[in-house]
Amino acid sequence: MNAITQFKKTLILPLLIALALAALAAPARATPGCGITVQDLSVGFFPSGSLNLLCNNNARIWQLLTRVRGDSDVLVTQYTWAPGGHTGWHSHPGPTLVTVLSGELTLYEGDDPTCTPTIYHAGESFTDVGCGDVHLARNAGQVEAVAMAVHIIPHGQPRRIDAPDPSNCPPFMCP
Repeated sequence: MNAITQFKKTLILPLLIALALAALAAPARATPGCGITVQDLSVGFFPSGSLNLLCNNNARIWQLLTRVRGDSDVLVTQYTWAPGGHTGWHSHPGPTLVTVLSGELTLYEGDDPTCTPTIYHAGESFTDVGCGDVHLARNAGQVEAVAMAVHIIPHGQPRRIDAPDPSNCPPFMCP
């Protein structure tokens, strides 16, 4: 065996092993959404301190306390899912308030070990705390589903952060 052949063998084998290990260690890729349309209806800018809100009603039964440090964007967004459509796994950099307007949504939480879904029907609302809370919303029904969301996020940040598929949930395919 000549020196060049020996050099190739000693270089290629470790390189192939390193590439195989890197491929196995690579994080799972994000699941893109499908069958969903997103329409921003309003985007507002709120300077630091302007979302610091305190409200008590006279009976002191209902209270609201919100304190935001740093400039914020508030987005009002309409989401429409075709039957079988889903958002893909993602999180948001801040909280989101969601109301289902029509149809129903099935929500999966990435950190739920059993990946047990919660179903929200028209007229029901839920909150997403954001800040790394990975989830997927899916229309498992036979009719279009529509929801309205209010996102409160740090100014200039994207509303959505793609996340890899959690290993505890089934894969969701596009219809």
